[in-house]
Amino acid sequence: MKAVLVISHGSRSPKTKQEVRALVETLKEKSAVDIIEYAFLELESPSIPEGIDLCVNQGADDVIILLNFLNSGRHVDEDIPGIIRASKEKHPKVKMRVTEPVGQHVGIAELFLDIINDRHQFS
Repeated sequence: MKAVLVISHGSRSPKTKQEVRALVETLKEKSAVDIIEYAFLELESPSIPEGIDLCVNQGADDVIILLNFLNSGRHVDEDIPGIIRASKEKHPKVKMRVTEPVGQHVGIAELFLDIINDRHQFS
């Protein structure tokens, strides 16, 4: 069974967790994927290993780790891969794949242009 785990940085602001939770709820409503969860790199729970465990405990044998990060950097290039390696050791029969940061997606420029051109987006 496939699962998606949306990974975000984490923040002390409760608004951040609410926004991530809302994003995941929307993905659950609009996706055919059986399991969609979220986790945070730091400062918030669940942690990435806890998020992977949540997916596996629901029957996932294929976890897509969706990086809700705009760009590469130390967290994306070093920290998260290390965490994923440890989780692969804990769950050796579970396939785990990591996406590129969302900022590297081919559609990001179009998204930014849509925001720029939508005057209602500005405060």
